[in-house]
Amino acid sequence: MKNLCILLFILLSLCASSAIAAQLPIMRISVENTKTHVQTQAVKRFSDDLRNRLKGRINVQFYFNSSLFRDADIIQALGQGKVEMAVPGTWNVTKFEPNVGVFLLPIFYGRSADSSHMILESRAGKAINGLIEKNLHLKVVGKWIDLGHAHLFSLTKKILRPEDIEGLTIRVAGGLGNKLRIRELGGNPVVIAWPDLPGYMIQGRVDAVLTSYETVRSARLWEKGIKYAFEDREYFPLYIPLIRMSFWEKLPPDIRTIVTDTWDKHVDTSRKQALEAQITAKKVTIENGLTVVVPGEEQITIWRNRMLKKQDEFVRRMNIDPKIVDLIMDLL
Repeated sequence: MKNLCILLFILLSLCASSAIAAQLPIMRISVENTKTHVQTQAVKRFSDDLRNRLKGRINVQFYFNSSLFRDADIIQALGQGKVEMAVPGTWNVTKFEPNVGVFLLPIFYGRSADSSHMILESRAGKAINGLIEKNLHLKVVGKWIDLGHAHLFSLTKKILRPEDIEGLTIRVAGGLGNKLRIRELGGNPVVIAWPDLPGYMIQGRVDAVLTSYETVRSARLWEKGIKYAFEDREYFPLYIPLIRMSFWEKLPPDIRTIVTDTWDKHVDTSRKQALEAQITAKKVTIENGLTVVVPGEEQITIWRNRMLKKQDEFVRRMNIDPKIVDLIMDLL
């Protein structure tokens, strides 16, 4: 009888806890990448920490591998109230806030990670965050986090210099700036959603992929035909932490502070681990047969300068504010 009472007490406690949890405001956090991807791991660390710090006040739920939404659809989903937070790549935000696309301009071709970080901390970066919040009604929670440089990974041809890109069909994740840059380099860019890419590769419908070492490693793309890497630092992919403004404005001030403090607490670690992940991933891809070509800085500079002649056209077509570009050009 005593054991039965104990069991009933436990069951009632669990039911009460479940009922309380069901009544808590829900904060769904969505990412597109797979469980082992460095960005997924970074956002999961944040969400786990936030869940612990807001226990009993907010029901924090984390979803990865596009189990809620693909990042191509996440801005609409945030706007429609179907998710509270997401951390999409810049290339998936540019079609909604064009000024995010500045990091895809020719001026950033071959640049270091520090160049992007510097711009984000500058007046230009603060202006871009302000435009995201004003035009998309999304709160930028804190500093953007890194993926690591994107390069060209070829299935069919060993690229030795930028001129060898001529005529190649190249998959890009999105972003008009990526398409314009690939075209200027002589390639044929095609936007293919990440879940659909393996099928395109197996069918021989793409010659190369614009992505990072870590993404190649996490998806084992050498098994889908990737043979060569051309390490030209095409651009530096970044992820933006966004919360739906209608959700954010309902949060008490102390919870807002907890959210932003928790995010900022993890940024430096996330950036460091992204860099380490890219280095490790490069080694893994080489061990699995990838041949890497690293172009000289002179080649990179020559091609950056060639593309800079078209940058004003890029800015116009991408609908970027020229004043923001002027600020960036002065800094770089």
